[in-house]
Amino acid sequence: MSVLRYGEINKAAFQELLSKYHLIIIDSKDNQDIPGSFWGDEEAGLIENRLYCRDDTPVHSALHEACHYICMDDQRRQGLHTDAGGGYDEENGVCYLQILLSQYLPEMGIEKMFSDMDEWGYSFRLGSASRWFHEDADDARDWLSKHALIGNTLQPSWILRDL
Repeated sequence: MSVLRYGEINKAAFQELLSKYHLIIIDSKDNQDIPGSFWGDEEAGLIENRLYCRDDTPVHSALHEACHYICMDDQRRQGLHTDAGGGYDEENGVCYLQILLSQYLPEMGIEKMFSDMDEWGYSFRLGSASRWFHEDADDARDWLSKHALIGNTLQPSWILRDL
């Protein structure tokens, strides 16, 4: 099974989703380095409010980097270039939010996000993204709620973190 790639989704729908957070997706050319990519290879890159993707970029990577942008405070967002930084709680919030946002991409959905995260090697104490999300992510939900990034119904609030 292979992970879903950026070139396999409706790019206009993905841009529309991320534009709610003032993110702009920039298509990078095949076989060229992706600007702002922390991990290199086909991983998405992030510079200021621009998310860089190639057709071979995994969608989970693009959503993960986008969620870093959403979850960081405005001060870090202003100087953002390549390394999103953030602590343990923020990283958990990023993972949780990327799962929530996956449901707004018809080609992805939550179950595909779970399997792609597992296949790519995201590690969770309970052994899988699905088990973490359903059984062990109270701290991530609390963190996202504290920063008003999700509401009581566990849906995205469509706002960026302020503080």
